[in-house]
Amino acid sequence: MRISKKEHSEYFLRYIKLVKEDSILDFLEEGMDEIISFFEALPKEKVNYRYSYGKWSPKEILLHIIDTERVFQYRALRIAREPEAVLSGFDHVLWSKDYQADDRALVGILKNYRAVRQSTIELFTSFPEKSFAFIGIADNNPLSVRAAAFIIRGHELHHLRIIKERYL
Repeated sequence: MRISKKEHSEYFLRYIKLVKEDSILDFLEEGMDEIISFFEALPKEKVNYRYSYGKWSPKEILLHIIDTERVFQYRALRIAREPEAVLSGFDHVLWSKDYQADDRALVGILKNYRAVRQSTIELFTSFPEKSFAFIGIADNNPLSVRAAAFIIRGHELHHLRIIKERYL
């Protein structure tokens, strides 16, 4: 089932539109395989590459994807357990300053990604069907549990496209 515009802010529509499937578990599982395969195949000289000053490397992008997924996991959990919850935003640029991605092995970052995604899949599997329609407030905007899942997948698709277009 596709989601209503009442379930998310206009900002996130660009991510949600990238998700072509309706089955949350299917697209989360397929996404995990796609991201891991993509990064494992990435040429070694590209993992720390930045196409312009101040831009993130592919490893930093992957760490950003992981952080964002954790945030949306938490948002989905809070809203599923406490409908109408009001949650604060987060500063993804500030968070990225401590990644130290150049000093981290890609294999370790991918291990982290896999663990987070498996946790996401288990979390969404645990929700009763009615919870997916629950809507809370995140960063002063509406967010449903269902929309959180679509945003997680769409967000990584967005960044995957950027890497393909600007880094390779």
